[in-house]
Amino acid sequence: MAAVQWHSRARRYESELQSCGLEVAPVEFSDYHPLKSITVTDSKSRRGARKGSTSSSSSSSSSAAPDPLSSMLDGTDPLSMFAAASASESPLTLSQSSSTGDLGRGKRREKEDEVGVDFEPWSSKRGEILARFTTTEKLSINLFMGSDKGKAPSLASSAVSEKVRTRLEELDDLEEGSQRELLNLSQQDYVNRIEELNQSLKEAWASDQKVKALKIVIQCSKLLSDTAVIQFYPSKFVLITDILDTFGRLVYERIWSMCSDPRPLPDSFTADEVNDTAKETCLNWFFKIASIRELIPRLYVEVALLKCNRFLTKCGIQETVPRLTAMIRGIGDPLVAVYARAYLCRIGMEVAPHLKDSLNKNFFDLLGTFRQIHGDSVQNQLVLQRVEIPVYLTLYSPAIHWILQCVSYRAPEALLTEMMERCKKLGNNALLLNSVMWAFRAEFIATRATDFIGMIKDCDEAGFPKHLLFGSLGRSLACADPPEAERLPILNEAWKVITKVRSPQDYINCAEIWVEFTCRHFTKREVNTVLSDIIKHMTPDRAFEDAYPQLQSVIRKILTYFHDFSVLFSMERFLPFMDMFQKDSVRVEVCRSIMDVFIKHQQEPTRDPVILNALLHVCKTMHDSVNALTLEDEKRSLALLINGFIRMVSFGRDFEQQLSFCVEARATFCNLEPVLVQLIHTVNQLAMETRRVMRGSHSRKTAAFVRACAAYSFITIPSLTSIFSRLNLYLLSGQVALANQCLSQADAFLKAAVSVLPEVPRSISIEGKLRSSEGFLLDFINNFLSALLVVPDHPEAGVLFLVRGLLNMVQDYTWEDNSDAKVQVYISALPLLAAMSQESYLYSIPKVDSNETLYGGDPKFLAEINKLCETLIGQVLDHLKTLGRDESVHRQGSLAFSLFGCLLAHGDLRNNKLNQLAVNLWNLSHKQGYCNTRTSVRTLEFIKHQAQQPDMAHFSDMLQRLTLQSRT
Repeated sequence: MAAVQWHSRARRYESELQSCGLEVAPVEFSDYHPLKSITVTDSKSRRGARKGSTSSSSSSSSSAAPDPLSSMLDGTDPLSMFAAASASESPLTLSQSSSTGDLGRGKRREKEDEVGVDFEPWSSKRGEILARFTTTEKLSINLFMGSDKGKAPSLASSAVSEKVRTRLEELDDLEEGSQRELLNLSQQDYVNRIEELNQSLKEAWASDQKVKALKIVIQCSKLLSDTAVIQFYPSKFVLITDILDTFGRLVYERIWSMCSDPRPLPDSFTADEVNDTAKETCLNWFFKIASIRELIPRLYVEVALLKCNRFLTKCGIQETVPRLTAMIRGIGDPLVAVYARAYLCRIGMEVAPHLKDSLNKNFFDLLGTFRQIHGDSVQNQLVLQRVEIPVYLTLYSPAIHWILQCVSYRAPEALLTEMMERCKKLGNNALLLNSVMWAFRAEFIATRATDFIGMIKDCDEAGFPKHLLFGSLGRSLACADPPEAERLPILNEAWKVITKVRSPQDYINCAEIWVEFTCRHFTKREVNTVLSDIIKHMTPDRAFEDAYPQLQSVIRKILTYFHDFSVLFSMERFLPFMDMFQKDSVRVEVCRSIMDVFIKHQQEPTRDPVILNALLHVCKTMHDSVNALTLEDEKRSLALLINGFIRMVSFGRDFEQQLSFCVEARATFCNLEPVLVQLIHTVNQLAMETRRVMRGSHSRKTAAFVRACAAYSFITIPSLTSIFSRLNLYLLSGQVALANQCLSQADAFLKAAVSVLPEVPRSISIEGKLRSSEGFLLDFINNFLSALLVVPDHPEAGVLFLVRGLLNMVQDYTWEDNSDAKVQVYISALPLLAAMSQESYLYSIPKVDSNETLYGGDPKFLAEINKLCETLIGQVLDHLKTLGRDESVHRQGSLAFSLFGCLLAHGDLRNNKLNQLAVNLWNLSHKQGYCNTRTSVRTLEFIKHQAQQPDMAHFSDMLQRLTLQSRT
């Protein structure tokens, strides 16, 4: 191709903008509104029209699809319409509706009898019990698994008496069989053995060895009578009852499956719907249980099968529970008895929660056994096992808590009054009182808090420490409010006891509970006093090192109620309290929680020196925790919190103080790059705000301050490791400096950006994956080019020195193999150069003279632009020839079309050579048919539209020479 002579098209931006605007059409709003329903005419052929005849059509005005927002207001949304349709289709008569109403009331009554989600299930307590009640002593398991001579009855035997006799023989064999004893088991070995027995039960059941399964359950139940290692008994109870639960479920599912012919029983079935075979099987299981000689296994196995009574009679469960309650009275050991009652209450709540009388009876029977705790039998056992009475009493807690939870569930307030009276009759038994406060609703406890304090005072300190009782009371008061007049006396009485606790661990366990009550109802003065007392107790012998979870909980509770950080940090003991967190990981976690609350609740920027100094210390603690091993996610998380703090700092119009803060923050947080980036953004915003506020006054002082902001950014940016962060911030800071008429600073930023470009690697790491940097680099260069339009040339640097410097860098940069990025930059530079040759630029900066003013349309300046454009076009054309030789026709066509679009938009196509070049580029781009047809058609429509404009006749001639080609 011949040498190109570039001439930029003269642009009239204002007229072009007007021509591109939407046409304004007059609208009568009385007839039209965008939210008004559209009315359409629907023509339908009559159904009776003969084929081939002209059918008369009926026109009817109907609304189109209704507006979804309006339809929700008038109740015609899809769900309402569906419900209405269902109701209209229902064929119920009045009497049926009445019976349905009765059914609904019956269902509501059933719902009242069911256990709701507000009832804490046993599963949530199971893990806690296993973790709390452990032992290092050796355990043993005694199993009497019997001989294998007993066989299951043959299928041919149909006589019931024969079956029963055979089963009884098998059970006799069970109790007369050989003894198997496992001694010296560790706790983990014991747990593993019980787990093996549970698995053996399932395998025996799956292989239809039902009697063997029963043997396993009976022998496991017998283990609950053994209190040789008494501290482990609650955990043993959990493990054994897991096996009993499995057995009960297997038996119930087996009988239920026998009733599934021809269809399964509903969940709310009655005994009348159960067939005789299922009833006979159910009775057979209860006969087997009745033949068990020992009380404890017979009791536990029957409780496990309690739900199966539903298959026999309507009142089976209601009649059985009182009998089982009475059976427990025959258990001599009070600890074994209380857990048997707990299991009965647990199963009872699952299958018949409405039987409140039986639950209450269990509890009242429990009260009668408390005197046994101090009897000779129990005391001798404790001496033998070297167990103190306070430790022994804690073994009762899970069982009593559970029984009282069942009793108190949805119970009236009067029941609590009755419980309190019974406690007083028992001499304010501390164990019982503690469980009552745990079980009943917090609102009931709070209204009687003063009464409970009086009862706690009267309790015996020896058996159950009073601080535990105050801890239970504090938990209730943290959830419900006592009468306002009683709050301060309650706190004083509680703290008198708490502060006398000698054990640091016991002290902090109780104090941590009452911190919430203090924060909830009192001011910083009382909270500060509590913090001082905690510091006093936990500092000696570094006791705080063993109480980090409780101390963290104290901080969380304070932050929950104190969101005004000026109040929080004005507490004298708050920061000394934080000094107790000397373990790095814990200290950082506490600082994070403080910053989370500050960012969430701080509504207005602050300049309070108390808040700033304290939070700078907190943020510095988080920052200093960063090291070479810190994960990137952790760094990002910490940086987000620190950046949230920086954004909330504002000194108003004291801009110098704001800059001083940023200088201090830069020195403090130098290891977190996102924080440095945030600081640079903050300083740039500060510079812009300064110019806006101080416009027209103290111009010298303002200029000096803006230069100081520019210096801050210029010094900080090189410390960033991310190359694109540096590039973008250099560009941003240069634009800010230019907007503030700091031309030399703007030049420095932009030249620094150009000098950094060769350092851009060919690939960068993004979220741990290497990706090509080419796309990011092209985006930056395009942004940089758009900024250069308003940057005036330096008088000593020559014409277009920044543009030339950028293009030289692009030419020398090592691009990826088979990349067209360099040529794409050349094409992107042409619109900039064309815009620079206009008499009036598309945009400008107030009080900054761009090249349009400096050169004033000087022919030499325009000649330099044209020469540079011709050089760039020559480079692009040479690259197109190379692609043609390499048979890279797809890339060649794409680049040719890009250059064609550039010439069409910015070149003066009245120049014949430029016009012919545009036609050649069009033909080249369509030569192989790879060009997008839709884009080509729209381009031709644009050219046709332009040809109709004044002084655009040359577009008509060019249009005739442009042809469409598609790849077939």
